[in-house]
Amino acid sequence: MKLVIAEKPSVGRELAKVFGATTRKDGYIEGKGYSFTWAFGHLLQLAPPQEYGFYGWRKEHLPMLPQKFKLSIRKIKTKDGMVEDPGVRKQLDIIQKLFDECTEIIVATDAGREGELIFRYIYSYLKCKKPFKRLWISSQTDEAIKDGFRNLKPGTEYDTLFSSAHCRSVSDWLVGMNATQALSISAGNRSVLSLGRVQTPTLAMICARYLEIKNFVPKTYFQIGIQLDKDGQLFKAISVDNFDTKEESEAIFAKVEDVASGFSNGGNITAVEAKPRKEPPPLLHDLSSLQQEANKRNGFTADQTLGLLQNLYESKLVTYPRTGSRYIGDDIFATVPTLIASLTDHPQFAKQAIALGEMTLNKRSVNAKKVTDHHAVLTTGIKPGSLSKDHQAIYDMVAGRMLEAFHQECVKEVTKITIQSEITFMANGTVIRSAGWRSVFNDVEDDKKDEDNPALPKVKKGEALPIVNKALLEKQTKPKAMYNEASLLKSLETCGKEIEDEELRYAMKDSGLGTPATRAAIIETLLTREYIIREKRNLVPTAKGLAVYDIVKEKRIAQAELTGAWEKRLEEIRSGGTSVQEFKSEIIDYTRSITQELLTDGAAISSQLAAPAV
Repeated sequence: MKLVIAEKPSVGRELAKVFGATTRKDGYIEGKGYSFTWAFGHLLQLAPPQEYGFYGWRKEHLPMLPQKFKLSIRKIKTKDGMVEDPGVRKQLDIIQKLFDECTEIIVATDAGREGELIFRYIYSYLKCKKPFKRLWISSQTDEAIKDGFRNLKPGTEYDTLFSSAHCRSVSDWLVGMNATQALSISAGNRSVLSLGRVQTPTLAMICARYLEIKNFVPKTYFQIGIQLDKDGQLFKAISVDNFDTKEESEAIFAKVEDVASGFSNGGNITAVEAKPRKEPPPLLHDLSSLQQEANKRNGFTADQTLGLLQNLYESKLVTYPRTGSRYIGDDIFATVPTLIASLTDHPQFAKQAIALGEMTLNKRSVNAKKVTDHHAVLTTGIKPGSLSKDHQAIYDMVAGRMLEAFHQECVKEVTKITIQSEITFMANGTVIRSAGWRSVFNDVEDDKKDEDNPALPKVKKGEALPIVNKALLEKQTKPKAMYNEASLLKSLETCGKEIEDEELRYAMKDSGLGTPATRAAIIETLLTREYIIREKRNLVPTAKGLAVYDIVKEKRIAQAELTGAWEKRLEEIRSGGTSVQEFKSEIIDYTRSITQELLTDGAAISSQLAAPAV
């Protein structure tokens, strides 16, 4: 009998259905020479401190550095405290029996870092020694599953993936457990003050932005606006220079000639620049970019988007959701025309899908070298039935982006007119000559929504046009916007560096904070810890969050670059380029350092937390 182990019951049942296995047993399904069983996500976790003899939160225990990490059955909270989850214990017993009986093990947990960890921890805990093979698929369609089973990989090919996952788990335990206890002890054990390898630099980014806005002092400045007339077509221009004082601006304003002042030729055209600009289509979605778009368009949280996308994946409608790649290889590109054709009756995208079927497809998102474990998120070609409003919204974002990514460039004509009238004015306008990929959603660019001149008249250098109106404009400098989930996810990709170019941002993905698959959980953790709250769509620190930030802001645990460097090392472990032992030694040294810092600063920390937050 061959045993297939999935990550969750729904996936196990779907795999069994594809193979025609129908005999239901307690905790598994069998038939056709196979047994299909499952985990419930993480059945096992690294054991808590007390299982190494560290009872209670005591200064003398720190830092806690287990020589060898143990695995522990997932716990649940009861009136008697934290106890083993009986459902998990029962399922492990079932898996143990199936391990003993089977002739071959096939791993069908999610094809990624966490999925590998889930299986390997079960395999290790149950002391199984049988070799296993790996199912590695990017789609849950029947065809993809069958093809995957025809091309099973030796389990040893994924040893480095497990090493990366285990190192991540160990580093989170070492830093999180020790730093949390050290900070809480220093604060007098008034409450649990959680710190973590990834959550703390993320909190630091949110708090730093909040305080920057809170302490921002707006500066007033003045500009002069004019309205010109070219054969009945009016357009606006703004002074190139800003004025610091009202008196200075009023003096210039009085000299600007307009019709009301008795002058009819107040504006002299000194330069006209009209240039075509080609705007390439966006890259395909990975999980992070989709979460950002869903937050902007629909206000979905990162966690909501991941849940909805996972549902669509398990319903065979989209490919693997937890991907960090925005590219596909040539093999997948060969299937794209069929995927596009499946959208020709889509209520929103039919026209574009039909048009795209007759074009040469853009290959900007095609680069096999930039595909790691999984390619970008695509539809599968299976037509959805009746979807909920939220599921439909996410499906349409995947489908729409797929059409955009393979569409033609958007061609614009960008015009700048320079006008002289006492001072220099500039009029800007953009005309779309060929919408290309922008025709899919017909969205206006964010930075063009407030543009004064969607289109400018044809004018020539040397012309003099009447200024029919003028206005003195009082403006104020503005702070950066508060983080919302979309902007925070974008910043987490680059450790807070503001990079607009999506390809440059993508190039930094292995050095970001967390991974596309874990960032939603980071945000939810900060909310659960009551370090931040949601105010409308913004993420705002609480007094507790600000107090913790004030303590750690100068320490390395709050530095995004440090955690980003560790994330890159974890990826290098996955690719076989970094020693596991070297990474663990570095984390242990760091754990000793941050623990000592927090314990040494005990008195100062206690007084900081006693004082009201800024």
